[in-house]
Amino acid sequence: MALPDSRKVVDEVSGWLRVFDDGSIDRTWTGPPEALPLMQPVEPYAVPRDGHTLHDLPGEGEPDLRVYLPEIKDPAGGRLPVIVQLHGGGFCISHPSWLMYHHFYARLACAVPAVVVTAQLPLAPEHRLPAQMDAGVDVLRRLRSIVTSDAGTLEDPAAELLREAADLSRVFLVGDSSGGNLVHHVAARIGEDGADVWAPLRVAGGVPIHPGFVRATRSRSELENTSDSVFFTLDMADKFLAMSLPEGATKDQGFGFRPKKSNFVRISPISHAPPLESVPLPPMLVAVAEKDLIRDTNLEYGDALRAAGKEVEVLVNRGMSHSFYLNKFAVDMDPTTGERAQELIDAIKSFVARH
Repeated sequence: MALPDSRKVVDEVSGWLRVFDDGSIDRTWTGPPEALPLMQPVEPYAVPRDGHTLHDLPGEGEPDLRVYLPEIKDPAGGRLPVIVQLHGGGFCISHPSWLMYHHFYARLACAVPAVVVTAQLPLAPEHRLPAQMDAGVDVLRRLRSIVTSDAGTLEDPAAELLREAADLSRVFLVGDSSGGNLVHHVAARIGEDGADVWAPLRVAGGVPIHPGFVRATRSRSELENTSDSVFFTLDMADKFLAMSLPEGATKDQGFGFRPKKSNFVRISPISHAPPLESVPLPPMLVAVAEKDLIRDTNLEYGDALRAAGKEVEVLVNRGMSHSFYLNKFAVDMDPTTGERAQELIDAIKSFVARH
């Protein structure tokens, strides 16, 4: 007979996460049951499905990788560009094996075509920022190690397939929601290290999709737009940031970008962020959802990149809300949502082809 749980909940993000007085965390989903299928993990498969295979590469002291390999080969007979996905979840929840990510990134791998590499990032509050940024860099480091290995030296057949397929000179960082923040910071770290340090790996571009840029004062879209999804609310954003920022930090003190000619630091997450002009960034495609609660700060980010002289494109997903493209059921059943998801895929495909 199980003993009654004497722990007390000291903090909670409704539906998603409970923090107990002994420091333990429970991420069991307690929200609407109809959302649960989107959070079911998809198992890997070596037999092709819908034009691709899916492989898991466990790491020993390194990030575990999940790799989508399209059957479509480069028409020129060469290697394929690599998309490294940095998952969202407010730095506190989610897993790249979930159906919500799988359905989109499997489709993207075949559409581009590209090798897609994903990884489970450490979660807050157990691992506060900048742990997620460090992990993003580690993902690139492991990717480079595998692809630069000598033929026949890799014990895992899936790793050998990755080695044969990936073009390290064309790596693109793509991030969902808070993963979009990581696109900025991981790309900046690689740029600051310099090309020689990372050769032959080159980050050719970044695609922050609905990045989780916020500030202490509410933007107009936060005040006027309403959330139509259990997957993103202002309460979630506020609490996840409080749990993921370093102890004592605020929204305006960390891991952010600083607009041109301004000392105002924005985003979720390092104090005294450098002016964007001095941050070495690759070309960026910033996707902004028109009905997103954080639409305005996403647009501010695009404007700040442009004002700093960076190469940037902004795609507005008309009529859509935050991370709409991850809702497989809406994408499959609602013609407008499906059309906007296809527009997003087409935009990423075009961006990769031009860089």
